[in-house]
Amino acid sequence: MAKKVVATLKTATGKDWAKVIRAVKSEKTGAYTFKEEMVPVDKVQDVLAGK
Repeated sequence: MAKKVVATLKTATGKDWAKVIRAVKSEKTGAYTFKEEMVPVDKVQDVLAGK
């Protein structure tokens, strides 16, 4: 999986994407989990704001 992401990001069109990793707290256990997603660079602030 990681090799595919790295290989994709090295292409000319791959530079328009960013990998966002967020820590999310579970309501049930109180433990934190991490959610990763690939988003366009111009939408990063919207994703982090929760829009």
